[in-house]
Amino acid sequence: MDLDALTGCLASSACLVTQSTSGFIIGMLLFLVAVGLTLIFGVLRVVNFSHGAFYMFGAYFAMTAYQLTGSFALAMLCGAAGTAILGLVFERVFMSRVYGSDVLMQLLVCYAFVLIFDDVVRMIWGPEFKSMGMPAAFQVPPLFIAGGVVPPYYLLLIGVALAVAAILGLGLARTRIGKVIRAAAHNPGMVSALGINTGLIYGSVFALGGMLAGLAGALAAPVRSLTPGMGFSVLIGALLIGLIRSFGSLGFPLFTDGLMYLFMVIVLVARPTGLFGKEVA
Repeated sequence: MDLDALTGCLASSACLVTQSTSGFIIGMLLFLVAVGLTLIFGVLRVVNFSHGAFYMFGAYFAMTAYQLTGSFALAMLCGAAGTAILGLVFERVFMSRVYGSDVLMQLLVCYAFVLIFDDVVRMIWGPEFKSMGMPAAFQVPPLFIAGGVVPPYYLLLIGVALAVAAILGLGLARTRIGKVIRAAAHNPGMVSALGINTGLIYGSVFALGGMLAGLAGALAAPVRSLTPGMGFSVLIGALLIGLIRSFGSLGFPLFTDGLMYLFMVIVLVARPTGLFGKEVA
């Protein structure tokens, strides 16, 4: 533990801005994955262990679209839309068959597809590391805020994540479809008795969750290396956040958000190098 380095950074506005921005992009990507996972678990009561694969596919779809078209906007659209379609097919063909089954059966199905999806990526794109590269529109000098260096792409990534959070929050709270989704999460039998197609709701929610994970992967593609299995590490963090939020809302409804920050503090104290990080000799 290098407290001198930490103290020096906290005393420097330039270091604070640079490190905070780098932390924000990781947090925002993890948020996009976790919120989709939480949405699926909250409505379908399924822990989608294959959720990280959608993050991976989103990155590869975006990279391929960018190489073919040279358009960053189309790359983001393909990453999000492609994983939404994949999520819908996966839910309708496979996951819908194990609803109400033992949790172990659901996890086995999801884990099987983690292996299948990783092999599919290896067959199509190869096992080696890939890189999408920074889009030309963002290959510009960085911004300097309080002496800290902030790449413009980081601001876009943070802005998109915040916009998604606002749209989801307002959509679930104030729109009719949002209210139906919330009702299906609490009492699917009653929703079905009212003549609402719960299968359509489940498929749509799964597609939305997959789309959010794919969007995160697409946004990560310019700043991360792409490799088969890249979704596993982000899935672990997303699973922990999603489960803490879902179960925390039951036991601590007034402290749900606080539980996530408490968990973060515990991880930072107990594992300052990360859940899977290694101590530097």
